[in-house]
Amino acid sequence: MRVFITGGTGFVGTTLAERLSSRGHEVTVLTRREAPAERGHDGVAFAQGDPNSPGAWQDVASGHDAIVNLAGRSIFARWTAGVKREIRESRMRITRNVVDAIARRGDKATSLLNASAAGYYGFHGDEVLDEESPPGLDFLASVARDWEEAALAARGAGARVALCRFGIVLGRRGGALAQMLKTYKYLPVGPLGSGKQWFSWIHEIDLVGALSFILEHHEIEGPVNCSSPGPVRNRDFMRALAGALGRRSFPVGVPGFAVGIAMGEFGKVLLEGQRVQPQKLLDADYEFRFPKVDDAIADLLGHS
Repeated sequence: MRVFITGGTGFVGTTLAERLSSRGHEVTVLTRREAPAERGHDGVAFAQGDPNSPGAWQDVASGHDAIVNLAGRSIFARWTAGVKREIRESRMRITRNVVDAIARRGDKATSLLNASAAGYYGFHGDEVLDEESPPGLDFLASVARDWEEAALAARGAGARVALCRFGIVLGRRGGALAQMLKTYKYLPVGPLGSGKQWFSWIHEIDLVGALSFILEHHEIEGPVNCSSPGPVRNRDFMRALAGALGRRSFPVGVPGFAVGIAMGEFGKVLLEGQRVQPQKLLDADYEFRFPKVDDAIADLLGHS
């Protein structure tokens, strides 16, 4: 299969490209930098272009059997009005350009795996959320809903569309865990706010494994929760992190009001969370390598 990846130079995209190439797929990664003249040692090719703008990269993308769209402005920032606008607009611009590229394939079979977020569901306390659960009403939920609607337009061009709702990705080269390790290098390890909020997470190996699985199983389409089957409360996640670091876990961590002051509206995402289950992946017999958070953190910190 020929697979084109936007956002493929980030830590998830890089790992996914390596995984797909190792499985015999031909992979092309879109990069804003000048593309290398030859394939890298891992067999991954590069195409130069900006996914925010139409361009020659769309013709390159249209020559592929599948597109994995991971691009979009990061949500991990204090949400000013300008940042919120860019979070939404970057996703909409990029996804519309990807859909335009797919339309150029005519009647050739195509798959689009479009990133989305578990934040689609909003905040529901202890309620278990699967792919049939309705969207929330907050900012992040509205962005995810509009993002998915833009991706579904590819069905009009005959594409299979999978809406991959990511949990919080834990990885070696980036993501939430890397940020936490910086934050707690000198600070006591403890929960955010009450610590009761649910933390739906996924190990990077399981995320790229799930994306590869979805690519190769054409019967899977529509919303797919890409998160571990073992979500935990924030306090339990922090306890596991402290244990892996050989540190004490304190019952009281960062007060909720302090998170709100530091992160503004984004702080609510950290203090509320969702309890998400990857029901479609489980029903399709996808086997998670790291369903337990203790094992995932130990592996990522090199303690397995």
